[in-house]
Amino acid sequence: MVERNAYFEKVLPFIDTDLIKIFTGIRRCGKSVMLDLIKNELLKKGREKEQFVSINFEDIETEKYRDYKELHEHISDKIKKIGKKAYLFLDEIQEVAAWEKCVNSLRVKFDCDIYITGSNAKLLSGEFATYLGGRYVEIIIYPFSFAEFIRLNRSENIDISVEKLFKEYLLVGGMPYLKNVGFRYDASIMYLQDLYNSVVLKDIIQRNKIRSIDLFQRVVKYVIANVANTFSARSISNYFKNEKREIAVETILNYLQYCENAHLLSRVYRKDMIGKKVMSVNEKYYIADHGLREAVVGKNQPDISIILENIVFMEIKRRDYKINVGKINDLEIDFVAEKNNFCIYVQVCYLLASDETIEREFSVLQKIKDNFPKFVVSLDEFDMSRNGIKHFNIREFLLSGDW
Repeated sequence: MVERNAYFEKVLPFIDTDLIKIFTGIRRCGKSVMLDLIKNELLKKGREKEQFVSINFEDIETEKYRDYKELHEHISDKIKKIGKKAYLFLDEIQEVAAWEKCVNSLRVKFDCDIYITGSNAKLLSGEFATYLGGRYVEIIIYPFSFAEFIRLNRSENIDISVEKLFKEYLLVGGMPYLKNVGFRYDASIMYLQDLYNSVVLKDIIQRNKIRSIDLFQRVVKYVIANVANTFSARSISNYFKNEKREIAVETILNYLQYCENAHLLSRVYRKDMIGKKVMSVNEKYYIADHGLREAVVGKNQPDISIILENIVFMEIKRRDYKINVGKINDLEIDFVAEKNNFCIYVQVCYLLASDETIEREFSVLQKIKDNFPKFVVSLDEFDMSRNGIKHFNIREFLLSGDW
């Protein structure tokens, strides 16, 4: 079991408090492992296993508890038998309709510490958040970062090089289960294809009652093939019209929102750096794990530039930055990332192989006149920093503790 310290440190201050701890993220990204890590921490603190109530709602044996009233009665009986403080671990809670009514009632009625996981971003939207208002903390879990990928692999082979590990990571990504198949390519792709189908079927198609399944899958694969490219729902509609398939812009927007809710895709808006406006047209999308793209589209190596951009995006996102695409007239900044009144600007490219490429990547950052850090990230091994703009090899950027 990999100790995911960044997430564990976030939840540690809230252990043994009455706030509900909710872990969200794409299916199979390691949310259940976080529950196990918390159990281990509680045992170290002197709690007993008999105080734990654990339910995984993907287990068919728990199907009878997917009604919130049945679940409430079942857990209430268990807490009464424990006779002291209880610790509730409810995995994939989105399978329970109106789960928030059950959980809030248990929180009020009993002395209990509650931990929840879910694979849908709408878990805490609308009426859910209103019902639990101010009584929960949400922590989003992502697939392995490159730093975690290294730590996992070097636990068994300390001599394996960072360069070799990055080549593996570049191809198959960081979904935690791949460790069990040794990150072997064929086995990894089979697993990732099954995972993708599970996310699409269970977390998107079934949950949102999508009827035009073939068209939905075509739209999603189109977007995944074009991650890191700027486009609009209108342009997607026109693309399919040319393919003799009619699909409304509103339908495309709904499909993409469903994918965001399932943590499969992340949408990034463009920000006009001159007018300081966020624009809601011609967004970019990024996939939760680039290994899934290799499994679905199979073009990570030929499309290495956009894969590098996707990897950098996810690393910035893991560090809790709010990210936009920057726009200065006709020029684009890949990432304008903000957190706690601090900002970084990042350009990502494959190689700075020509004067034209160097000019393109550095000059747009030079147009920004504030003093926040500005970075160009590529696969180049030599430091090409200039004019106050720091150049990083991508491995160095991903492993840097602080930018």
